[in-house]
Amino acid sequence: MATMRNVSWGNTYWSRVSNWLVLLVISSVLAACGGGGGDPTIDGGNGGGTTGGVAATVTVSLLNVAGQPSNALSSTTPLTAKALVNDKNGVPVSNAVVTFSADAALVTLSSTNGTALTDAKGYASITVSALNATVAGAGKLTATVGAGTATVTGEASYEIKTAQASGAKMTLSLLSGANASNALSSATPLTAKALVTDLNGKPISDVLVAFSTDNTMAVMSPSVGTALTDATGTASVTLRPFSLSASGAATLRATTTANGAVASSQINYVLGATNLEPANMTFSPNSIPAYGTAVVSVDIMSGGRLYTGPGTTVNFGSNCVFMGKASVTSGVPAVNGKASAVYRDLGCGGGDMVFAAVVGGDRALHASFAIERAAPASVQFSAVSPVGKSLVIQGQGGLSRTETATLTFRVFDTFNKPLPGQDVTFSLLNGPGMTLNKLKDTTDANGEVITTVNSGTMPTTFRVKASLASGVSTLSDSILVTTGLPVQTAFSLSSVKSSVEGWSYDSAVGIPATTVTILLADQAGNPVPDGTPVAFQSNLGAVGSSSMGGCTTINGGCSVDFRSQNPRVVTNPPVTPCNDVNNGGTADSQWPGLATVCASTSDGSKTLFAKIAIFLSGSRPENVTLFDQSAQVSLDRSTYDLGSVSAAAVRQFSLRFSDLHQNPMPSGTTVAITNMINGVGSITPESIQNIYPHNTLGVDDRTGGNIQGNQGGRHAVTINSLTPVNCVANVISTFNVTVTTPQGNATSYPFRLTFSCP
Repeated sequence: MATMRNVSWGNTYWSRVSNWLVLLVISSVLAACGGGGGDPTIDGGNGGGTTGGVAATVTVSLLNVAGQPSNALSSTTPLTAKALVNDKNGVPVSNAVVTFSADAALVTLSSTNGTALTDAKGYASITVSALNATVAGAGKLTATVGAGTATVTGEASYEIKTAQASGAKMTLSLLSGANASNALSSATPLTAKALVTDLNGKPISDVLVAFSTDNTMAVMSPSVGTALTDATGTASVTLRPFSLSASGAATLRATTTANGAVASSQINYVLGATNLEPANMTFSPNSIPAYGTAVVSVDIMSGGRLYTGPGTTVNFGSNCVFMGKASVTSGVPAVNGKASAVYRDLGCGGGDMVFAAVVGGDRALHASFAIERAAPASVQFSAVSPVGKSLVIQGQGGLSRTETATLTFRVFDTFNKPLPGQDVTFSLLNGPGMTLNKLKDTTDANGEVITTVNSGTMPTTFRVKASLASGVSTLSDSILVTTGLPVQTAFSLSSVKSSVEGWSYDSAVGIPATTVTILLADQAGNPVPDGTPVAFQSNLGAVGSSSMGGCTTINGGCSVDFRSQNPRVVTNPPVTPCNDVNNGGTADSQWPGLATVCASTSDGSKTLFAKIAIFLSGSRPENVTLFDQSAQVSLDRSTYDLGSVSAAAVRQFSLRFSDLHQNPMPSGTTVAITNMINGVGSITPESIQNIYPHNTLGVDDRTGGNIQGNQGGRHAVTINSLTPVNCVANVISTFNVTVTTPQGNATSYPFRLTFSCP
């Protein structure tokens, strides 16, 4: 009976047995597989096939330098031969020796003995080159691999073409059609041909040739001036004149880079100006009605033959087009030697002269064209001069005034377009004494006619009638004739203030004491023409401005400034039309502080004038007179007792205020009751109004002037008791009458009044 042994995995005996079993399994696997495993297609692997395996097939391929299949060889373009060796299962065989062989009279191999070893992918490579640059022909490349006692072969065919010689050369020529020519014109463009070959004269295709020339002489097609050589080595461009007028000689150059070299050539050509002329102008239809259209056409001729070349443009025009009375298409391109444009009448009427000229040419073609005249439809009043002003009465003048009216009428046709060449007659309606200066006129290019009318000797209105021979007519607007020379009876002078606080104060520059205004009218009572000059003078103060001692009228009036300043007392009064007693004037007053301002103008035959007085008043009421019933008392600054009056009654009196010369206080001076106690009072008026000289005491024997009296104004004062009903006896009321001038000078006069009970 056998005895079982207890074996442990850690036992030495079992360990040895295990190792032997593992080695046995691995050996069996290797024997079955015939070599190492792995993907034979992975670069760098341990062979895609079996080292020393049996080759079954050999496949040969030829590749150019780009790795693409090719069988064309030359001395400058070698090929790479690749032999793929596979076993019977199609698995690549590595490390196999491949022997390449070929016709030694045609090619050489990069390996000395023509052998190469397959790589991990089963490929063996070798370079195949043409023997030299002169050989040519076809052959086979054979690849042989030993397979045990037998051999396996593969093959590939190749062809050798003689290599192009290095370097290049160019020949440049100019052709007109099929014939050589260097004469260029618009009628005969030239074809430039550049032939590119190698040094052996063999054409080189597909290389870029750049052409250039003087671009003010000729242009090329294509416009960039480049072209590729074709299979014959030829590159072509077309050469045309830059313009019809271009002429002279120039050089055409061509350049290329081929076979590692630069080749160029040049050729001269002569350019003659092409004289293109328009001919055979026709209209369709031959005539048109007013505002109709027609097509005008011309042929383009060169040397007596129809010119059909490209780039020809024709400009059309006419006399009426220049005047805006017709339109025609211009800048028309010629097609097959003919150019046509549309002509449209815009009121030309009666015919037109149309012309055509080729752009760049030196001759124009003219032809007349019949157009029917448009019929007149209306005449319209369009303008009058002067605008916004009446005519001045004949002989009356005036700045910017006129005695003549200019009237404009326009005649329009049935298309409401101005119509020239129409006779218009004029007639005057109303306007006694008026003169119509032109009775007939013919419309100009704008359809306008003009007549003029002169004014008469009296104010009036008038119209002018314009008539056509057909009976169509119209009337002008009414035109006014008025405004003559000024007359003395309408000479009016005034001032804003009659008395200014000027005895002690000078006016500030630019701030007058008052303003003096003159108004003028003619015999019809109309304001005189604008621009009538009026002169001003003054014996005291100053009047006018530094630029003008007077003013010119606008709408029959104008104003000047008067300012207070020295002189304030008349010492040597100026002679004015107003005080010239020999010519209707009166002597000026020489009263202190009384200025006489004189305004004068002329009607062309005599002087017209007027004067006004302005007081240079003092600033204190130094002459104060109280008028109480029949009493007349001169007051000073002491309190004046008005006595007693019943509380139920009203106490009234008046005061007259004047300055140191008995002239009125300044215009605008206020008079008020102030500091009133035990009473109520009022004053009327409360301010000094404009007071003009009104009192005279006689005539001065020395001067003939009036002797001035007191010119002060009177103010009524009313005083009432505060207790007219519940009387309190012997109530004393006190108050002041205060006079305040525009300059702020205040002077007060105190009063006292006692109220008694009945």
